[in-house]
Amino acid sequence: MNNQNLVPAAVLAAKNGVRFPNESEEYRIARDRLLAEEIELRRHIERVARQRRALPPGGEVKKDYRFEGSNGPISFSELFADKDTLVVYSYMYGRERERPCPMCTSLLSAWDGEVPDMQQRVALAVVARSPIERLLAFKKERGWHHLPLYSDMTDEYSRDYHAIGRDGSDGAAFNVFTRRDGILRHFWSEEMGEVTADPGEDPRGAPDLMPLWTVLDATPEGRAPDWYPKLSY
Repeated sequence: MNNQNLVPAAVLAAKNGVRFPNESEEYRIARDRLLAEEIELRRHIERVARQRRALPPGGEVKKDYRFEGSNGPISFSELFADKDTLVVYSYMYGRERERPCPMCTSLLSAWDGEVPDMQQRVALAVVARSPIERLLAFKKERGWHHLPLYSDMTDEYSRDYHAIGRDGSDGAAFNVFTRRDGILRHFWSEEMGEVTADPGEDPRGAPDLMPLWTVLDATPEGRAPDWYPKLSY
């Protein structure tokens, strides 16, 4: 997409023509200004996605990490199944945790119903540092149907791909890998966090992986800096 050929966002916003009952002129003017910003945001998201897709080849995955799944042991290369791209989410439910991370759990609960759709395009694995029996028990408790859970009992994968903090604690991680001409490579990882956060802002990634925040960002209350999901209410 050539930015020089784009119609200015404000011009597109002015063509919108949407009105709602009893809205004021002041509201419509402000809303159209916001619409122009939303159009620019969409364009920026697309630019970033194209830049991501154009990354040069990442580091080769030379270790064939071992995991335990619901059907027994499985290697990293086998996680690809018949796909050429593998998405791995590192779930904060390590052996030292009595219960899993509520934020991770909220994200995965939202993903569960999307898994069959994701698997049309890519392979997916959710990896945690707990025994597989523990992971499957929580999957049943939570009512998940589709999430493919795997145990990293050696910690090797989790350590290499930044799912373990400096103090040995769990860390969430989102990594994408590719298989091209038989070679496995790391493609991309979410790298935004505390050190890249703006002052006073949540250190979330962009785009945010959690549908919950996308919905709350559309409300007047927003996501609230002092509220996070819980495992139960």
